[in-house]
Amino acid sequence: MNTTINTYELMKERYPDLQAEGIVRDRADAAYEILSDCTLCPHQCHVDRTAGETGFCRTGNELIISSYSPHFGEEPPLVGRRGSGTIFFTNCNLGCIFCQNYEISQCGRGFQVRTEDLAEIMLRLQERGCHNINLVSPTHQVPGILKAVDIAAGRGLTIPIV
Repeated sequence: MNTTINTYELMKERYPDLQAEGIVRDRADAAYEILSDCTLCPHQCHVDRTAGETGFCRTGNELIISSYSPHFGEEPPLVGRRGSGTIFFTNCNLGCIFCQNYEISQCGRGFQVRTEDLAEIMLRLQERGCHNINLVSPTHQVPGILKAVDIAAGRGLTIPIV
């Protein structure tokens, strides 16, 4: 009996299979439903983000990012030789006063993107050779992220999402 562990198989992402089965789309739809009485994060603001209300995270129902690029400032296993495909989301829901990304996380520096644009960003990072898609402060924007993952996986995204 061969007990050698194939680490590639262990690390292989399941989301492309979930996308093909329609499960990612269903999860995105369910997450969008939460926005009408938002409880995505521990603050559980119960605002209707679909009606333009904002809670602690100061975010409505649109995706807002600050930047994206291959990033080398993480742990070596995460960045490898070609970088971690980092996407910084704006308006973090944590509110840490000593955040190293304060202008992004608390001051709202960023720009709105459509889910299709976020999917394209993920694919571009993969094409540039990034080892993964690294989502920074994503919790309050999960519905749009799930929809973007569904689109990107349908177009060939296969690298891990961290």
